Amino acid sequence: MNSAEKIDLAASSALPRGRFALLFAVMLVAASGNTAMQSLMPSIGRQLGIPDLWVVIAFSLSAVIWVMTAPHWARRSDRRGRRALMRLGLYGFITSMLVCGGVLAAGLAGMLAPMTVFVIFIFGRAIYGGLGSASPPAVQAYIAARTEGVQRTNGLAAIASSFGLGTIIGPAIAPLFIFYPLGLSGPLIVFAGIGLIVLWAVVFRLPDDTPRHSARGQIVEYPSTGGYGGGAEPRPSEQVAAKLSWTDPRILAWHLIGVVGGHGHAAMLGVIGFHVIDRLSLPLSDAQHWIALVLIAGAAATLLAQWWLIPQLKLSPRLLVFWGSVLATAGSVMTGLSSGVYGMTCGFALASLGFGFFRPGFTSGASLSVEPEEQNEVAGMVTSVNGVAYIMAPALGVAAYGLWMPLPFLVTGALMLGLALWTRLRFNPSGPAA
Repeated sequence: MNSAEKIDLAASSALPRGRFALLFAVMLVAASGNTAMQSLMPSIGRQLGIPDLWVVIAFSLSAVIWVMTAPHWARRSDRRGRRALMRLGLYGFITSMLVCGGVLAAGLAGMLAPMTVFVIFIFGRAIYGGLGSASPPAVQAYIAARTEGVQRTNGLAAIASSFGLGTIIGPAIAPLFIFYPLGLSGPLIVFAGIGLIVLWAVVFRLPDDTPRHSARGQIVEYPSTGGYGGGAEPRPSEQVAAKLSWTDPRILAWHLIGVVGGHGHAAMLGVIGFHVIDRLSLPLSDAQHWIALVLIAGAAATLLAQWWLIPQLKLSPRLLVFWGSVLATAGSVMTGLSSGVYGMTCGFALASLGFGFFRPGFTSGASLSVEPEEQNEVAGMVTSVNGVAYIMAPALGVAAYGLWMPLPFLVTGALMLGLALWTRLRFNPSGPAA
């Protein structure tokens, strides 16, 4: 089922079409704004003279804060009110964009020293990580509490697709908003303005009516280029989840797969923008367009895998991990060794296609390995595993990149090749996950 069909199905559910479109916009603006900033930061960092490592660390800290605070907001989606949490998340997004955009504009104009810019930028990103994570679970809980059965499944699938669309839309339109006198910081200010429009609509156009039943929103992953925002369907908050151990033999292997592959993916995402700049040797203002092209190709390949190929092929989680690892290996190596934009674009798209198979394979494998009453706990574990990769992997990737440009891509390829061989020769899950 493609995204258009999902949206149509969701819109025809118990939620009016206009209200669903507004909820979709809340998710879309957060994902597109964040990925637009990610596509811009390599060029901005180089122009300000901030070391590549510190640019990546700023985003890693934001992702870590997101992972730490998202469960809190998911738990409070019933008690605090869904619309209130949507507003809080949008406040965080808008404030973060204005702080980051303003300080970057001042830095690019020579009004602030690079280190001052970096410190204030870190503060702005922390706001997004801490408060921006409130919106997604609130949106999902709003839908889950007002729909039933197939309508709920279709609505949640369509809402989840907004994060995927954002990974394409953000980098695609960011170069359009680079204008004098704001320059590279212009897109951040524009996205803050778009967020204000969505916030106004939420306040004045979204009713906070009494839901049919309580529902807790799932913990949504940090929005990132080429990322995957899937997860289990939110379940009623009154359901008590069984206590599940991280070392449970049913899921331990899946966690290890997710940690290893997630680190390879995060390392590659952390350096791809710098790689485009250095390989093409273009002025920073021109390089931004090529960075956007490469990121869009990767995001489109990821969505192709998740929206079309996976439903068509109907592979088991184990085979999704295997073939995803094989494709990610080939794409990572191709990206690292390519010296032209065509090779980098095709390589990054191929790697993203592989990770588009790999991550749903790991996620569904862990989910299928446990009982229905354990789904809430395993979903939280999967989200945590995906978030762990953003703590150190991007910084390690940039450190390796400083030693030799192809190194982080080759290391990622080696990790994924090892996973492919182990999954094929040694890993034998039982039941539906096989």
